[in-house]
Amino acid sequence: MLSAFSIKDVESLDAFIDDWHLAASNADFKAYFGVMDDSFVFLGTADGERWTKEEFAEFSKPYFDKGRAWDFKASNRNWMFSKDGNTAWFDEDLDTWMRNCRGSGILEKIDGEWKLVYYNLTVLIENEKIKEFIELRDQPIPTE
Repeated sequence: MLSAFSIKDVESLDAFIDDWHLAASNADFKAYFGVMDDSFVFLGTADGERWTKEEFAEFSKPYFDKGRAWDFKASNRNWMFSKDGNTAWFDEDLDTWMRNCRGSGILEKIDGEWKLVYYNLTVLIENEKIKEFIELRDQPIPTE
């Protein structure tokens, strides 16, 4: 599906997502949330983390206010595009404080401007470690 899009298009969208990640790293709340459409949904790594833009902004604001949100750096990204050129989706490998993660997202061209409408962050676990991971997940979370 990439045939209708040039390398320049891919580079532009790579920069868009790199800048989005950088805005979090720099705790730039306005830049981070400004590229999201109002319909944006964020799926986080924990159970129950399905956030609307408003919910995610409310959850994230204290981190941004402290001057330090999160620092995700993509080491690889793959793009796909709709035939009409108004939707792009990607998956990316990320270096994070959680070690290797994977993200995937969807952008839509709205009124001629790309907007992020969906992002899913996943912590990776090797198949050989899944049994221990399940046992760990089954342990109760300590309360303070």
